[in-house]
Amino acid sequence: MIKKLVLVFIVLFTIKSFAQNGTSSPYSFYGIGSLKFKGTVENRSMGGLSIYTDSIHINLRNPASYAGKNLALYGNEGRPIKFSVAGSHTNLKLSSDSGEDKLSSSTFDYISLAIPVGKLGVGVGLIPYTSVGYKLETLDDSNRLNERFSGDGGLNRTYLSLGYLINDNFSVGVDLSYNFGNIQNSTIVFDYNDDGDLIQFQSRETNRSDLSGLSLNIGLTYRAKISDKLELKSGFTFTPETNLKSVNERDFSTIVINASTNREIVVNTIEADLRSQGLDETNFLLPSKFSLGAGVGQPRIWFVGAEYTFQNTSKFVNELHGSNGTEYSNGSTFALGGFFIPKYNSFSSYFSRMVYRAGIRFEDTGLNINNTNINEFGISFGVGLPIGSARDFFSNANLGFEIGKRGTTRNNLIQENFINFNLSLSLNDRWFQKRRYE
Repeated sequence: MIKKLVLVFIVLFTIKSFAQNGTSSPYSFYGIGSLKFKGTVENRSMGGLSIYTDSIHINLRNPASYAGKNLALYGNEGRPIKFSVAGSHTNLKLSSDSGEDKLSSSTFDYISLAIPVGKLGVGVGLIPYTSVGYKLETLDDSNRLNERFSGDGGLNRTYLSLGYLINDNFSVGVDLSYNFGNIQNSTIVFDYNDDGDLIQFQSRETNRSDLSGLSLNIGLTYRAKISDKLELKSGFTFTPETNLKSVNERDFSTIVINASTNREIVVNTIEADLRSQGLDETNFLLPSKFSLGAGVGQPRIWFVGAEYTFQNTSKFVNELHGSNGTEYSNGSTFALGGFFIPKYNSFSSYFSRMVYRAGIRFEDTGLNINNTNINEFGISFGVGLPIGSARDFFSNANLGFEIGKRGTTRNNLIQENFINFNLSLSLNDRWFQKRRYE
């Protein structure tokens, strides 16, 4: 177990050493940022498929997967616990009618712990859920710098999950999450004199929203033998509509921008009276969502499945921030994926014990800009690398890779071509086993 704990610290140090903003996407300007959490590395390597559950991986998208029997790896001795931590790195190529740019970002993805208590499974963890991180500029008719937009922050979730095994086929579960975080953004307007020269002082508007509130996620899983070798697995989740409390601040500043360092120097600031407008505390509506999927496979050898997710984003509400030309419609995602293990308990070949994953997804984000839907597409691959000997195949490191695109260059918009690299460590052991011999 000590070796596994050392691996945890190595992974945590690696993630921390390269972690920056969680995103560099211009589309994180909208709403509460870009959706950062799309499942575990194992999920994302199969196109985002979350219907598959087993005894050695935590499924953070369906709380029914925590049900006790799924964790019973070692008979009645000891209490097997599952622990997982992950991080990711993204390379972006941005394209528009006016040019191209390349950006990158690295970030911590999640940390989670699952503990069995009889038929009951308990899970706790922390998930950065959305991320804001953008810098945008617009030009006027004379091709001069007109406005500069920047933002950072995001929404985080800490959760408590309970899953219960009703019988050998059917499990139910619920996540109770506390959402917290802040979003900060600023807009600088550049002014010019009659000769077309930039004047000394510029105007800047700065906004900050501190978000907090509770949310629920309900999950069901069903599995059954359909032949001597084949097994059916299916899953359903539902997240009700949630209102988050948003405490807001806004101020207006006169600034000077240092030409050599691009640093913003504040000359004076006036705080806006949001209370008189009823905007000092507002509600931030997170829309409801459900997912449904099913698949078949041969246990510990292969699996293939499909999943559909629907989100009622047409009801998205942000009372403080509104963007002209932006609308929200209902969003949806379709995922298809699976895995293959040549021989999970092979003593002679390490590569035969590896898990090979692949998937594809199509997503309508529900965001509409300039009468254009912002869609996303991704193809993913991944491997699960066993840690330890063939006798101890329960712990593993997972590597994921996804290539895809978001958005379009039509109607003065930006197309993102992205490559995501994901890394997670999934540990399973009898941490509380009573020793018989010293």
